[in-house]
Amino acid sequence: MKIAILTRNKNLYSSRRLMEAAESRGHEVRVLDVLRCYMNITSDRPSIHYKGEELGEFDAVIPRIGASVTFYGTAVLRQFEMMGVYPLNESVAISRSRDKLRSLQLLSRKGIGLPVSGFANRPDDINDLIKMVGGAPLVIKLLQGTQGIGVVLAETKSAAKSVIESFLGLKASVLVQQFIKEAGGADIRCFVVGEKVVAAMKRQGAEGEFRSNIHRGGSASLVSITAEERKTALRAANTMGLNVCGVDILRAERGPVVMEVNSSPGLEGIETATGKDIAGDVIKFIEKTAKKGKTGTKGGGK
Repeated sequence: MKIAILTRNKNLYSSRRLMEAAESRGHEVRVLDVLRCYMNITSDRPSIHYKGEELGEFDAVIPRIGASVTFYGTAVLRQFEMMGVYPLNESVAISRSRDKLRSLQLLSRKGIGLPVSGFANRPDDINDLIKMVGGAPLVIKLLQGTQGIGVVLAETKSAAKSVIESFLGLKASVLVQQFIKEAGGADIRCFVVGEKVVAAMKRQGAEGEFRSNIHRGGSASLVSITAEERKTALRAANTMGLNVCGVDILRAERGPVVMEVNSSPGLEGIETATGKDIAGDVIKFIEKTAKKGKTGTKGGGK
């Protein structure tokens, strides 16, 4: 097969591992900087150009699109889909998962466990918003934040009001969420490939840090997940329409609650923690499922 990997940096661990895994199984791989791709949008023969050349045909494309380039990256991915190239994750599913508010609403509609979350537009509603999510302490998140950036733990009601007012004053969109104290600053990253959770790791926040992101100094270790956690991860991935994703779960007293569904999960932390060849699992999945034109977004989308 001929496989394209869309990424901003071919030297990142995840990009290298996917390339190595594909080449070791006899596939031809080309790594493309998604921002250097540009498109000829036409009815008869849509095409993608790259650094002055028209790209030839590919059998599959692996999107590793960073959150900061979601708009352009998904536009390029849609163009591949229009050309009949099989996407590991479809553009519509990536866009869905990157919209924190929309993704929570979709998960809620499916009855999947979530922290109580609130969303408002006016400072006049802050008091009721805080009450609605159970009061302080509570978590305040910028909708555009990634890797733990733009996430604040407000210990008191007055602190929460101050932070929310400041964000709203800057015209920023924020989510206010229940703080799951019993999670102890840890979450579970379930790595989903197809209909299986192929690996899971526990991410523990650094001392004094409630965010468990490895980018924020957290540590990762192998963990066994329960049947309910496995089912929750698979249902969350299916709700987003993602073939491959990382589902972040907190262990709450009422059961597993989903914090986020990541459409471009990193491989380094989880491969190191579990010792599993997850890149190989991803390539095997593509081998089994890739067919020309097999994309829901082709011909009008969904």
